[in-house]
Amino acid sequence: MRRLLSVLLLLSVATPMLAQNRIQLTHSEADKRVTVMVDGKPFTAYIYPGPDVLKKPVLYPIRSAGGHFITRGWPMDPRPGERVDHPHHVGMWFNYGDVNGHDFWNNSTAIGPEHKGPFGTVVHTGVKSMKSGKDNAELTVTADWLDKDGKRMLEETTMYVFRGNANSRTIDRLTTLKADGQDVVFKDNKEGMIALRMARQLEQPSTKPELFTDAQGVQTKVPVMNNDGVTGMYRSSEGVEGDAVWGTRGKWMALSGTVENEPVTVTLLDHPKNVDYPTYWHARGYGLFAANPLGRSVMSSGKEPALNYTLPAGKSVTFRHRLLIQSGKPDDDYNKQMTDFAR
Repeated sequence: MRRLLSVLLLLSVATPMLAQNRIQLTHSEADKRVTVMVDGKPFTAYIYPGPDVLKKPVLYPIRSAGGHFITRGWPMDPRPGERVDHPHHVGMWFNYGDVNGHDFWNNSTAIGPEHKGPFGTVVHTGVKSMKSGKDNAELTVTADWLDKDGKRMLEETTMYVFRGNANSRTIDRLTTLKADGQDVVFKDNKEGMIALRMARQLEQPSTKPELFTDAQGVQTKVPVMNNDGVTGMYRSSEGVEGDAVWGTRGKWMALSGTVENEPVTVTLLDHPKNVDYPTYWHARGYGLFAANPLGRSVMSSGKEPALNYTLPAGKSVTFRHRLLIQSGKPDDDYNKQMTDFAR
């Protein structure tokens, strides 16, 4: 009887605690990951396996409220029918193609001799704080942006805020970069800056083969593939749709489609305090979904002058973005989302 009473007492204490921590963070230093759960269901994970596996920390994988992957599995966990291009596109990440002459974007363990470099690497340095909660969970991490010789250019501090309910998932990413010891120039470049590589079902149906060239002139062929189940469609805050969104400015970009019979809309929101707001969109039908606030000239095809954003030694800049994943019929009131996010 005494044992039964003890168990009941334990349950009475644990149940409110679980209710208070609907959004749960769990850090496994051995696995080099912080797992994010919403109401006991997997949402995403912050992973930092190290430069021998990934050249930057990422959120991977990311799931909808229905439990389906919205991010590509390859090259980490390949799935049937996926594209196998651009091995540096993993989950959701943040970096840039020309930082003091170093390419952080294209760096991966699969880099070939055709890429001349020099390459930069973003290395996780610590979990600064983590807090589970009823309405949201907060994770703050640090990282160093290293040059080809391992010298730090930038010190990064990123806070993630995770939310979720029965029909949606939200990730706020607030990243502060501090220049270490010297000025840091983000030279005009199309490869940037916050990005996701989407699941095959959320790509736009391909109608012709494509050939994409990176900043170093290296070309990647993207062939026409079987379009069964491929349902993605981009739409920007300015009303631009489909492939035409590339190289346009917008406050937000939405990508809608169906994953395993679940209607999903993934929206990335810029922030009014970000550099050169509203951002340019480096969004491609084959699954690259990126916002690039720093590549003004190349993204506008030369219609605007290069920004060549310079961060003076010892100074900091903060970039703020929100990712909203809605299941079912989306709430299209993004002005409300923008107002809420801008507070």
